[in-house]
Amino acid sequence: QVQLVESGGGLVQTGGSLRLSCAASGSSIFSISTVGWYRQAPGKQRELVARITHTGSTNYADSVKGRFTISRDNAKNTVSLQMNSLKPEDTAVYYCNLALAFSVPRWGPGTQVTVSS
Repeated sequence: QVQLVESGGGLVQTGGSLRLSCAASGSSIFSISTVGWYRQAPGKQRELVARITHTGSTNYADSVKGRFTISRDNAKNTVSLQMNSLKPEDTAVYYCNLALAFSVPRWGPGTQVTVSS
């Protein structure tokens, strides 16, 4: 059973940086899965922030391009999100996601990121 656990959230001032990490346990499929980060702000729908395929291809939401960088370490079953130049509108709960064709997507419990103005 795959379990995802996020870490690294917190409170930061506008313009600051945070690094989120997600560790996948019990996963023999991590290296062949697409993994990514989504976020959900109060009163809004969950949205894609960034994802990276098993081949290393990435895509980002337009709102974070040039500020956020996603990376993965298949040897450690981890995916990270480096967030720079944070803005108040980046405030949300950030969720780690693991997706593989013909399988149920997995989600972590989420980690809060708050950017103060």
